[in-house]
Amino acid sequence: MAESVLKSIARGDKHLFIDSAAIADWNVGCSPEPRCIQVLAEHNMTSDHITRQITESDYLEFDYIFGMDDYNIEDLKAGAPKPSKAKILLLGEYDFNKPNVIPDPYFERDIHGFRSVFDQIYRSCKNFYEREIKVKS
Repeated sequence: MAESVLKSIARGDKHLFIDSAAIADWNVGCSPEPRCIQVLAEHNMTSDHITRQITESDYLEFDYIFGMDDYNIEDLKAGAPKPSKAKILLLGEYDFNKPNVIPDPYFERDIHGFRSVFDQIYRSCKNFYEREIKVKS
């Protein structure tokens, strides 16, 4: 979801390469969850992403790698090579009105968690883009 949202916000910015990857290998090869696709569609966004696992080269090629919760950040930092180019951050740190953690809505029974997470991701990505990318370009 965050990849699609950031791509939508940064549309037309040819200097950016935005991608997403899983920490755990059980996500590899999967399409986005149908409720995620539905919420993106409600906001005129799409995703055809097929999940891949994060690689050592990601840490060397990307400027930023985001996690959604503290466990993600611990795992990302543990997997980072030395030296690493990427700044590893909680995406939710850019949502100044909410908690920093973006919860995983996967285990909820309905779509409402995905809608709530979308709002938090959108605010975070918008603030990140405006403060870190747009300002510097």
